Amino acid sequence: MGEKLGLRSAVSMALGGMIGGGIYAVLGIVVAITGATAWLAFLLAGVVALCAGYAYVSLNRRVGHPGGAVVFVQEYLDSATAAGMVGWTLLVGYLGSMAMYAFAFGSYFVDLTGVSLSLPLPVVGAVPVARPAASLLVVAAFVALNVLGVRETGVVEDLLVAAKIAVLGVFALVGLHYGWQRGSLTLGLDGVGGAGALTAAASSFVAFQGWQLLFYDQDSMANPRRTLPRAVFVAIPVAVAIYVAVAVVTVALVPDLVRQHPETALAVAAGEFLGPVGRAVIGASALVSTASAINATLFSSSLLTQRLVSDDLLPPRIGAGDRDTDGAPPTSAVLALGTITAGFAVLGSLQGITSFASLSFIVVFGGACALALRNAGNLGCSRLVPAVGLVGCGAFLPLLFLRLYRAEPATFRTVVVVGVVVVSMELLYFRRPGLYKRVRESLTR
Repeated sequence: MGEKLGLRSAVSMALGGMIGGGIYAVLGIVVAITGATAWLAFLLAGVVALCAGYAYVSLNRRVGHPGGAVVFVQEYLDSATAAGMVGWTLLVGYLGSMAMYAFAFGSYFVDLTGVSLSLPLPVVGAVPVARPAASLLVVAAFVALNVLGVRETGVVEDLLVAAKIAVLGVFALVGLHYGWQRGSLTLGLDGVGGAGALTAAASSFVAFQGWQLLFYDQDSMANPRRTLPRAVFVAIPVAVAIYVAVAVVTVALVPDLVRQHPETALAVAAGEFLGPVGRAVIGASALVSTASAINATLFSSSLLTQRLVSDDLLPPRIGAGDRDTDGAPPTSAVLALGTITAGFAVLGSLQGITSFASLSFIVVFGGACALALRNAGNLGCSRLVPAVGLVGCGAFLPLLFLRLYRAEPATFRTVVVVGVVVVSMELLYFRRPGLYKRVRESLTR
């Protein structure tokens, strides 16, 4: 408490947000889309994320307080409506991210414990409930902890991130050695073609969003103007390297098993060349990683909710609470976010949740790149880097929609409906003064 974060802690925070749950949740989905070139999908997504990180860092130079994309829009566009819509889009992305982590937690919990419970229902028959129940309970647990104001300390967070990286590093190194001896390692370059890798990169984009949580905590950093950029530019490449190595190992050694068990791909792969103990270690690491990611994202998104309420960008009741002056998020925001997250995690599919969250961050990161490109002259930054990020996000968006339309029509319809509802609610909320005036005028006639 009261101790400023240095570079190591800032990098840990960023890596914790990316490696904390992303690789455990999205690996199977990426492999299902693009096969042996899954590593290329992660590399492409990482490059676009790094360009977005550059845009964030550049835009942040002229901003004197934390807030990320919402503050950037307020500063550079001076539009409360645009800032509010960005904030709402970010919240949707965070809800999807937390639901994805909770879904992965439940899947790995069932795989690790072997628990199998079903609920007999009329017409549909027996419905598995072990995974949804585990997802629901882990969200409820961290909602309760955040309501009570319990957080991981900086030391605990550093140790957890180090442990996650160590587990995945051992997995990748042992797997590479094992695959090299068997002669089964491949990059799948002969199969590169079409838009498979780009589509998979779009689907995995949510796995690279954790670094931008740093922009909410920059007031807690020692010399943030120096520490924040360095943390972003260290954390994203490290995450990309780990994702690429894990993807190469997993796809090269057990491609069929990964496709059959996309929700627990890493644990299944570890069992093949590390045995039952390795599978258990990966499963336990997945539980800790996804749970920690839920906790961190819930805290940060609750603080974002509080800021949106204070700027009149969300209804006041959502941010109501008696703990909004001591650094803890308001109770009502935590409860609201936790309830929606639990609903998504219990009722949604992993593909649908991941796509839903990825779309949100593609839109926000693409907007940040466009903003940096537009103001490059005043900021003194490169035009090329944000341009690459903008092109990447511009390609990801239609490809992800096309993928959902062709392969997941039910998910596509759900995403479109939810998107229309959210945008409609945003427009109604931010245009409400004019609407109220028109209603009053019509009633007085």
